[in-house]
Parts: sequence; structure tokens; C-alpha cells
Amino acid sequence: MFDLIYPAGEVPVLPLPTAESVRPGPASGEGAGSGLIGLPGQGGSVTVRQEMFPVIRSTGEVIAKASRSYCHSGVKVLHPVVHLHIIDRYERLYLQKRSVKKDIQPGKWDTAVGGHIDYGEQVLEALYRETSEELSFTRFNPIYLLSYEFESDRELEMVNVFAAVGNFQLAPDGEEVEEGRWWTFAEIEENLGKSVFTPNFEQEFGRISRSLLALL
Repeated sequence: MFDLIYPAGEVPVLPLPTAESVRPGPASGEGAGSGLIGLPGQGGSVTVRQEMFPVIRSTGEVIAKASRSYCHSGVKVLHPVVHLHIIDRYERLYLQKRSVKKDIQPGKWDTAVGGHIDYGEQVLEALYRETSEELSFTRFNPIYLLSYEFESDRELEMVNVFAAVGNFQLAPDGEEVEEGRWWTFAEIEENLGKSVFTPNFEQEFGRISRSLLALL
């Protein structure tokens, strides 16, 4: 199974400073590569914590870290994500409808669980965290299917794909997930190419649909 290899020490924070961008500031501690940024506010600056993701090589070696906004800016640094496909004994796949608040593909149907790996996490840690956050669901045995690189116009991801088999009771979050329901494979195939699903889900479904059915 694919996993991440973190270095023993610190890694660079992207984007790297240039001669033009270097100016006096904190040399260590808050604001120095910690994922904290200062925004102007009444009476001074307000500190905002950003999500930080590992930037990796295709081998899983972590070489840097970067904010969510940088990873989605079109620079296309490789960063890891997790996907969980949930299939029941009636050959149905559970899909989530992405919240309209999402910055990527809002309002479209997608994999049951999908999310980024935070800096410092391992793959399975992120999988269980995301599943708990999105579906209030942690009692499952993940089956590893594959890892692959996915590139869109905004980002470059190392996607780590898992499956869970069973008749589970799932509770969509409401913030992360607008709604969820079970789809037959025939329903999914009928709606491919109609802007119902995210492009990532459509190409991934083509890769793994046979593998999912083979688990039953």
C-alpha cells in the first residue's frame, strides 16, 4: 500500500521566498513556516491558521509542505488525497453530493468520501478522519485498491483509493456533504458524461468498477 515518508527534520514551505519577497519578519515560531498568516484587522493583524498539505514525490517521499490555496492555485505540486468507495451487498455504490460551499466541483456527486491528507498524517489516519468528518462513520475495514496521479486544471493529486463493503448506516455531515444516497451501477453509467458527477469520480469509476464488484 502507498504511504508517506516524512523526513526527520523540517521541510521547506512553498512557495519558496525569492530575493524580492524576503523582508524582515519572525525568524522562528509563529508565522515562520507554521501555516499561520497575518491578515489586517481592527487594532492590528489577525492570525489565521491555514491547512497545510504535504508536497510529495511519486514515491511518497515528503519534500515540502504547502497551504490548500497554494496546492489549488494551478502551480500543480503533487499532494496526496484519500478516496473511499462504499459498496453494499445489493451492488449499489454510496455517493455524496458535494456542498455548494466547496471550492472545487461544488454541487456535483462524488466518491462517498474524499479529502486531503494533512501535513504529518499517514494515509490511513487521513482516511478514517475524513470518513468520520463527512459521514460520522468509523467502523469499517478499508480495502486498498490502488494509487494514481490525477491532474486537473488547478491541481495535481496522488489519489489513494480504498473500498468498504457492507450495509452501513451513514450520516452525511451537512457542511462537508450536502446529501448522500445509494446508486446502482446502471444509474451511474446512465449519467456519465452529463455533468452529474465530478470528472475525477467518472474517470476513477472507470478504473475500479470491476474491482468493486469483485469484492462482493
